[in-house]
Amino acid sequence: MIELYHCDDARSFRALWALEEMGLPYRLHMLPFPPRILQPDYLEQNPLGTIPLLIDGPVRMTESAAIPQYLATRYGPTPLAVDVDEPDYALWLDWLHRSEATLTFPQTIVLRYTQLEPEERRLQQAVDDYTQWFLSRLRHVTRALGDREWLCAGRFTMADLCVGYALLFARTLGLEHKFSPEVAAYWERLSTRPAFLAAKAAQAG
Repeated sequence: MIELYHCDDARSFRALWALEEMGLPYRLHMLPFPPRILQPDYLEQNPLGTIPLLIDGPVRMTESAAIPQYLATRYGPTPLAVDVDEPDYALWLDWLHRSEATLTFPQTIVLRYTQLEPEERRLQQAVDDYTQWFLSRLRHVTRALGDREWLCAGRFTMADLCVGYALLFARTLGLEHKFSPEVAAYWERLSTRPAFLAAKAAQAG
């Protein structure tokens, strides 16, 4: 059975949501955040100390945007993947990787310097700069949704799931008031999906 190590609403939520969308059986291991500090024995499973960690037989994966791609292609066929022969295959890959490298990365800096660092090490300049970085990149999501309901291939895919997590993270950081009407409506579509709600329920126990 697939095993997933996860913290509440952390990047590992992408993997949890993907498992629910795929309807795959899994065993969930809930950890405190950050696990490398609060549960040091986790380092025996993942020396990086990061989450997610997905174990699927001999497969061990730790990248939150790669895991949904792996699940969709390994356990498909599924409309959650975009096939190499479809016109939007490259766009699908672009959004999958953009979700983490371009949208989520700056949010992790904001989280660090508003919540995780001791008071004396918090840097408002870093918070302001990386908040603006995220919001400027979020405009590309607004543009993409100008004439479509989902990001690519005319349907909900793992790309939407991965970008959707960045919106969930933005809400954690109190940035949802900056969402454009297009992004706010997109978030509503994402957050009412049965698999999203099932993932939320699963992490709540």
